[in-house]
Amino acid sequence: MSRTPTALTLLAATLCAATALPAQADTATDSHLEGRLPSGATYVMDVPADWNGTVLLYSHGYRPAAAPVTAQNAPGPATSTDLLDEGYALIGSSYATNGWAITDAVPDQLATLDLFTATFGAAERTIAWGTSYGGFVTTALAERHADRLDGSLSMCGLVQGGVANWNSTLDPVFALKTLLAPDADIPLTGFADQSAAVTAANALTAKAAEAQRTPEGRARIALAAALHDIPGHNDPAQTEPAPTNWDAQQANQYAAIRGLLQQPAFSWRQEAESRAGGSMSWNTGVDYRAMLARSPLYKEVTELYKDAGLSLRADLGTLDRAPRISADPSAVRWMRRTSALSGRLTDPQLDIHTTGDALIPVQAESAYQRAATAAGSGRLLSQAYVDGPGHCTFTTGEMIGALHTLEHRLDTGRWDASPAALNSRSAQADPSSEPRYVRYRPAPYPRPYDLAHPKDARP
Repeated sequence: MSRTPTALTLLAATLCAATALPAQADTATDSHLEGRLPSGATYVMDVPADWNGTVLLYSHGYRPAAAPVTAQNAPGPATSTDLLDEGYALIGSSYATNGWAITDAVPDQLATLDLFTATFGAAERTIAWGTSYGGFVTTALAERHADRLDGSLSMCGLVQGGVANWNSTLDPVFALKTLLAPDADIPLTGFADQSAAVTAANALTAKAAEAQRTPEGRARIALAAALHDIPGHNDPAQTEPAPTNWDAQQANQYAAIRGLLQQPAFSWRQEAESRAGGSMSWNTGVDYRAMLARSPLYKEVTELYKDAGLSLRADLGTLDRAPRISADPSAVRWMRRTSALSGRLTDPQLDIHTTGDALIPVQAESAYQRAATAAGSGRLLSQAYVDGPGHCTFTTGEMIGALHTLEHRLDTGRWDASPAALNSRSAQADPSSEPRYVRYRPAPYPRPYDLAHPKDARP
């Protein structure tokens, strides 16, 4: 059944919590509410007439600074329609700004929840959920404001936290610069503005494109991909390579490397640096030889180096001897204070992740498991994996099945998050698609950093 809101449709560009409408908990028709918070963030709320008492607070993914600032309360239209048909209230904000906006996102999401309560009445159950960067926002909400929530669902989330994310984004570009363009003046951090970041990105992208035309260059690109755990099948548009088809795997990784260079590693980094007040990343003291040995892509790299007649030992030695990059201590402190996770959960959280994610590799889940275990929250955290390529490429059924799995934990006090249980709930939610949950254990995250481990590397 498709819902059309009829009772309450407001498009008020200056509406804020202080001017919220009277409570609408007993409305007889579906309600749709849009407006603006005092921070400048916009919000959107949809409440079905037969509201089941649960409100879902959705945190959207990363948006570049220049993108429109628009509110979102579900991952997509199909998911929204199905959840409204099931009786859920859906709310979410735009955040006041785009980019690395964690200091805006958390208070704006809480303000949206406050406005919902003032307008529609208190929910019986509040669940935070989000995708990608929004999974990070969701986890920050769960750790810092557990009193406002009953549970949380992070989907393809950046749950390694900000410090680890930016360090791991540095590693592959450092390898590319060192091995493909050792004499080129291509800065990797400390950009003055977006123009400088784009210029650097284009220069290194050109070097990578040139290298991709030779066996030696392809081997070195594979090494860089391995330092970021970029899988060899990372896009639904790609043909899945055979397990030992190293050339096809590398070609797929190269496509992901190009995307990394054109957005996160330079342009998005510059925006985050502008908030942090300097460079928050470093690779001083990093042992790339040991990092590669732990990577699930180690075999691919060794085979491509062998086929190219290139010495992997020599290139790793080059990385070891190359001048390292230091961080600005004040920028690291800012990123640690605002964007590092603690692993301390008070309520249940379910994480789901695709196995073939190149933007936020599935190993991010290992990083958060490490933090939650050290913080004593391991029993509150459950993680599940969808066997598929791409970032956040879940079906509607897989997302709703995960939501129902979290609700089962809230109802019963025990996790029932096996692949069989998740696939059953996913199929019930969306019989039109085959669910793909599998048993999977990701490798350790290359460079974890969380607040539960005081001995994590410092710059």
